[in-house]
Amino acid sequence: MRVIHAASPRARRVRMFLLLLLVAAVAAALFAGTRLYLKAAYPLRYEDLVRRAAAAYDVPESLVYAVIRVESGFDPNAVSHADAQGLMQITDDTLIWSRYRLHLDTDGLDLFDPATNIQTGTHVLSLLSEQYDSVETVLAAYNAGIGTVSRWLGDPELSPDGKTLTRIPYGETEQYVQKVLASKQIYEYLYS
Repeated sequence: MRVIHAASPRARRVRMFLLLLLVAAVAAALFAGTRLYLKAAYPLRYEDLVRRAAAAYDVPESLVYAVIRVESGFDPNAVSHADAQGLMQITDDTLIWSRYRLHLDTDGLDLFDPATNIQTGTHVLSLLSEQYDSVETVLAAYNAGIGTVSRWLGDPELSPDGKTLTRIPYGETEQYVQKVLASKQIYEYLYS
């Protein structure tokens, strides 16, 4: 049996190799742990409902999940201070507008029902996407309302071209847009 001396070049190479293996193992464990944490923080709940609604209205699933996560944290019974309800925080007026555009009535619909809420919220995102050129403007309108965003687009200090917002004057809406876009990117990273 041959003994390797601690100071020999071969011993240093072996130690270096073992150290690199250890670093690689720790990095792999941290990466796997981070992905597990992110998947827990960015879940795919209501998959069938999201998939169907996203396909029906040509809206990216990652955007639907991001809106649900930011709006309600996946709580189907969430209610906002403005009485928006359910997973995607839909108001009665928004439900009426969506159903009117679909030529359907609102009788018997419950915004706390995940299927109704996801279908309506995704349809609204689709309608807003037809009206606005950027996802940022779509999300601003989803949060602050169409009338508010239309006023912003008419202000040259906020929108030089009348189509794209360069600045959102409501801090809450600006933060909302940033949170949804960040969540959308994480969903795409984790599940694409």
